[in-house]
Amino acid sequence: MLKSVSSRILERIEERLHFLYGADAHGLANRLFMMIGRYGVGLDGYRTAQDEPWDERDIVLITYGDMVHAEGERPLQSLHRFVGSRLGDAIRTIHILPFFPYSSDDGFSVKDYRVVDPDLGSWQDIEAMRGTYRVMADLVINHVSRQSAWFKDYVNDIAPYRHFFHEMDPATDLSAVVRPRSLPLLTETPTRSGVKHVWTTFSDDQIDVNFAYPEVLFEYLDILLWYIAKGVRIIRLDAIAFLWKTPGTNCIHLPQTHEVVKLIRDFLTMVAPDVWIITETNVPHEENISYFGDDDEAHMVYQFSLPPLLAHGLLSQDASYLTRWAESLPALTAQQTFFNFTASHDGVGVRPLQGLIPDQALQQLLSHVERVGGRVSYKRNSDGSDSPYELNITYFGLFAEEPDQISPNQIARFLSSQAIMLAMQGMPAIYFNSLFGACNDQLGVQSSGQNRRINRQKWPWPVLSEMLDDEASPHHDIFHAYRQLIQVRRAHAAFHPRGAQRVLALHPQLFAFERIAPDRSERILCATNFSAESLSLDLQACGGVWSRRRVLEELISGRQLATRPATVNLAPYQTVWLRVPST
Repeated sequence: MLKSVSSRILERIEERLHFLYGADAHGLANRLFMMIGRYGVGLDGYRTAQDEPWDERDIVLITYGDMVHAEGERPLQSLHRFVGSRLGDAIRTIHILPFFPYSSDDGFSVKDYRVVDPDLGSWQDIEAMRGTYRVMADLVINHVSRQSAWFKDYVNDIAPYRHFFHEMDPATDLSAVVRPRSLPLLTETPTRSGVKHVWTTFSDDQIDVNFAYPEVLFEYLDILLWYIAKGVRIIRLDAIAFLWKTPGTNCIHLPQTHEVVKLIRDFLTMVAPDVWIITETNVPHEENISYFGDDDEAHMVYQFSLPPLLAHGLLSQDASYLTRWAESLPALTAQQTFFNFTASHDGVGVRPLQGLIPDQALQQLLSHVERVGGRVSYKRNSDGSDSPYELNITYFGLFAEEPDQISPNQIARFLSSQAIMLAMQGMPAIYFNSLFGACNDQLGVQSSGQNRRINRQKWPWPVLSEMLDDEASPHHDIFHAYRQLIQVRRAHAAFHPRGAQRVLALHPQLFAFERIAPDRSERILCATNFSAESLSLDLQACGGVWSRRRVLEELISGRQLATRPATVNLAPYQTVWLRVPST
């Protein structure tokens, strides 16, 4: 049986190599299998994937390696100690943003993929962390640093790196190329063989690699095996949508890009089926979920539409657009799930709102962000114009009513946004600074000139500890409320990523959905009031068991609620998780 399964995977890999590289496919396939053996993993070691790869206890923490630092201790050690002492088993996975030597973009311009930045720690620190938590790491696969050895060898015309990058005649018509930045697409570079123009999707320090050259694919597969050998169990494919370039096309989501993701999935299925792929594609919703493929690409895709839809809904007191989008989400297989989040090291993308809210509503959201101290970043369009790309603001700051002021409504809206994210079908991921509702780091923006620094504040251990222990601080209250939400989620099978989700369109200012455990042993009704006024949840309209119960348990507060008549009253911006009592 195992031989027949592995044989089918081998055939698929060779077919994918043929699609990408043509007649060389057979030789490339043989080379790939030999490479696998170097890491002590071969076809005899083929294992089947787990039937239940995740459950309701799977929660991810997104963090930089030096998000918290203590005197006399490597930052990765401090991070590990902080997470263990403050969160314990409340999370299962730590996504450590690129922890390699880099030259710009806070880690996403990698100089050496196989080395841990000595300013953060060492591979021993990563391996120590995986003894307690699952480790998620980035494979920054679209580009490398201008200061990398690869690019230096390219400049000096040294094989094989002389072919590792895209050279392009600046007279080439590249007007159709989709851009995530308002910067030049080509960067002039002096080399040993003359001046060249290389492709730079993101910045002139981030040089795009050329996957049309098979050596590039093999280099990244070898790096992938290195990460697996070091204990990484979730691989984030950064900026994957832009991977393959063909002049005359938009150079985003090309068939070859999808084929590379499928090849990586087959490769992992063969050598490490317990390793998952997540694709990072900050694009409109339908384009984003295309990376599930036919259950043969990513195991997880980011819910990029969720953060801006939540923000729009809670700020405008209108849940209807969020409800309509949630109703449209596709059914998933046992080996797929959504990666739910509201904040990350990047801003809140607004391209994923395309087609989901009116243009006027988007403009109102942009105006609000700038009014309360945030920034808006733009991208270059094919016609030369610019359009909004992302909101640069902390997710807590997004819900402010006035700049530099924390209000009860801000806290309530923020916590409800996190409760919705934690409860929706999928695996939740929490950005470090969201754990306690960090405010905008205006000094970070001013000192760096980078809008994204507004949500990338790093914390000395004593400062962060004092803030979280100060019972008079709103950040103390947010942190403890957040931990309570996490613990409730972890205790209920209805929140299993594979648990069914039924969205209820009850009222324009109410977002409600039912979660059902995979074995149907538990149902939880989740409802949030998006209004600044009290609102009644009509249980009769929810149907099923909800219309027949006279007492329900509210899980967040731990209270039992009488439901005569069949309604539950919600305070402004309140979230409830309701369950039929077990006794």
